[in-house]
Amino acid sequence: MQRIALGAAFALTLTAVLPAAAADIPESPLVTTDWLEANLDHPGIRIVEVSVEPGLFERGHIPGAQNVSWHTDLVETTVRDIAGPAKFEALLQRLGIEEDTTVILYGDNNNWFAAWGAWLFSYYDLEDNVKLLDGGRKKWEAENRPMSTRPAQVAASSITLGEPRTEVRALLPDVLAVVHGHNEAAILDIRSPDEFSGKIIAPAGVPELAIRAGHMPGAVNVPWSRAVAEDGTFLPVDELKALYASVGIDGTKPIITTCRIGERSSHSWFLLTRLLGFEAKNYDGSWTEYGNLVGVPVENPAGTIWAAR
Repeated sequence: MQRIALGAAFALTLTAVLPAAAADIPESPLVTTDWLEANLDHPGIRIVEVSVEPGLFERGHIPGAQNVSWHTDLVETTVRDIAGPAKFEALLQRLGIEEDTTVILYGDNNNWFAAWGAWLFSYYDLEDNVKLLDGGRKKWEAENRPMSTRPAQVAASSITLGEPRTEVRALLPDVLAVVHGHNEAAILDIRSPDEFSGKIIAPAGVPELAIRAGHMPGAVNVPWSRAVAEDGTFLPVDELKALYASVGIDGTKPIITTCRIGERSSHSWFLLTRLLGFEAKNYDGSWTEYGNLVGVPVENPAGTIWAAR
């Protein structure tokens, strides 16, 4: 009995003096700004910013964060496609990410492109250790939390990727199978109501990259913005379930998320899969692919013809 007591006391002492371990990282797929600020030096994490505004990271970022460019790091640059295995593996090695590293992603535009990054991690079967900063850069800045202009210095990793999880990505044939009634999945279009109806093709200030306006037949519309609070954080789970149930999405059948180029839809894909536990695929081709195709049906409640005017 005495030996057991001494062992327990020794274990408690070790717990008190050793650095924080992975066990104290939240199990949730989200981390709060409070938690991250208190754990900026946690040895088990890598903080990665994925913003779309040029120069934003260089002007100031979360201390210890590394920069990833959506335009060059997370997509192929000479073929319209997601970053391939070799490119993504090299990126992870540069960021010093190992198989057991917890990656905290955040960015501008309400985490749209950070969520794209989370989707890619899932595609390459690295989902378990990837989390989003709830509220992203918007919330961090609004709370006047610390910023840095110093790039993080990390040792390269030797991580290697296995086979991708193709079940999290929807391609055009998957979408057409639903449109033509050969598959009973739900298509969730998360664009604005004006984009969905065909009144406009793209948000204000964004190039119109599709030649037709409207949406895929049978799709339902829940704009991504309805799933977040004013500060950019996700709504509570019970409110999210009610929101999607109102358009018939309750997890009883697979879901395909879609938007304009796949970044806003990855935000909704993240909450559907990681927060609600639903089965979903992200269609990164989205409207810029579907809206340019010859011979596919389009629903256009706004009554526009070809490009909206």
